Amino acid sequence: MTIGILIIAHAPLAHALRQSVLHVFPDSASVLAAVDIQPNLSPEESLATARIAMAQLDTPQMLVLTDMFGATPCNVAQKLVDGLNNKLIAGVNLPMLLRAITYRHEPLDTLVGRALAGGVQGVMPVAITAPQNQARRRHDQSDHDHQQ
Repeated sequence: MTIGILIIAHAPLAHALRQSVLHVFPDSASVLAAVDIQPNLSPEESLATARIAMAQLDTPQMLVLTDMFGATPCNVAQKLVDGLNNKLIAGVNLPMLLRAITYRHEPLDTLVGRALAGGVQGVMPVAITAPQNQARRRHDQSDHDHQQ
């Protein structure tokens, strides 16, 4: 069974994340929907839009991902999920979403765990190092002196 994935986030993040996933997994368009929460719409209007997107996915189970706990997208999403057939995760990032798409055929609770792991593992400090087999360039002021 395939689980539908619905992204609800501040505009234009939801659609941007969806497009990024479709770049990697173009065959997942039918199970991945996005709702951008517009600043000029009421929460009720946003909820109606999200319900339509959820119905269009037409899957018996759904993972809903939002960008930030406590903000309007998450508040809208909380009204959609039941905790049994639909689960909600706040703090979506691209590694989380790619992991969720990859494992969308697994049971919902397993998928939630995999998505969370992908999101956490995708966040890391990155050191700036010299390319392999190349010495670091030193800044020598004399190289940049110009005479007029």
